[in-house]
Amino acid sequence: MGIRENAKPFLAMVSLQFGFAGMHFLVLLSFKKGFSHWVLVVYRHALATVVFAPFAYFLEKKIRPKMTKWTFFKIMALALLEPVLDQNLYGVAIQYTSAALAAATVNVLPAITFIMAMIFRMEKVNLKMMHSLAKVIGTAVTVCGAMVMTLYKGPFVHFLPNSHHASQHAVTAAEASAGHHWAVGTIMMLAGIVCWAAFFILQKNTLKDYPAELSLTALVCLMGTIEGGAVALVMERRLSAWLIGFDTRLLAASYSGIICSGIAFYLQAIVNRTRGPVFVTAFSPLSMIITAILGAIVLSEQVYLGSLIGAVIIIFGLYSVVWGKSKEKAENENEKLPIVMDKNVNKEAVFV
Repeated sequence: MGIRENAKPFLAMVSLQFGFAGMHFLVLLSFKKGFSHWVLVVYRHALATVVFAPFAYFLEKKIRPKMTKWTFFKIMALALLEPVLDQNLYGVAIQYTSAALAAATVNVLPAITFIMAMIFRMEKVNLKMMHSLAKVIGTAVTVCGAMVMTLYKGPFVHFLPNSHHASQHAVTAAEASAGHHWAVGTIMMLAGIVCWAAFFILQKNTLKDYPAELSLTALVCLMGTIEGGAVALVMERRLSAWLIGFDTRLLAASYSGIICSGIAFYLQAIVNRTRGPVFVTAFSPLSMIITAILGAIVLSEQVYLGSLIGAVIIIFGLYSVVWGKSKEKAENENEKLPIVMDKNVNKEAVFV
């Protein structure tokens, strides 16, 4: 396998983090404009279904396996875990907290996924092997870096001129509006992360029976629209909440649906099938770093020393996990190579 082929999974996962970072701002902005998160989940996956279903039908027509009842049940469960539970919990929690905390909480995703993968025997851990030790240590270091970014501020770092004065009023208002809802929002955010981790575990299992990533993506988005719509009809009964025009609501639904649902589900499925759920989620901490940078540049938000230190720690932890997974993959490929016996050695052994 060439360097380009080896680099594709890395580039795909890193690129997705830029998409997720942009989503944090767009979704929060649409919520502040009155957009209901229950309705956003429906429109988001409806748009993703419309865009990706035709491609899935024609491009995977010859390779798409027959649908079974058990596979259909798994697809329904996938739609419930990610589009319905995770995204609605995220929608409520981000209104109680902030985009920064939403990105910070995602950093525990690799650790939760790693634990689930070990429970379901998708991830082998042998602490006597260097690559296994690197995965465990890297996951722990990544979470520690996320906690540093979240819990430790430190002095303000001046990256851009006038960034401190421009953001001081916004920060004070955000802290005042959060209030006692912050703890509730954090718990809901963590619950959503658990559902997200379970989604990747089940996705890996489903791909064994249904190895058609694009079709699986379209079906999950379709079922997410149906299941999310049923939930939204119960939770959101205001007719005005369902109205949408050429505004931030449409932009948030289109962006999150096409990029963060359709493209993300598809790329994650491809990488998950070959590299596993731990590799897919190992890159999620990059989203917080990108969010902090975009916040400083676009919204003139403050950047503290703790964020920089945490970012450096996260990068080291991410490198450790990726290095461990790469070494493990190389060793597994070597074990599959056929052993060629030397015929001359066998003959000599016979006549001794």
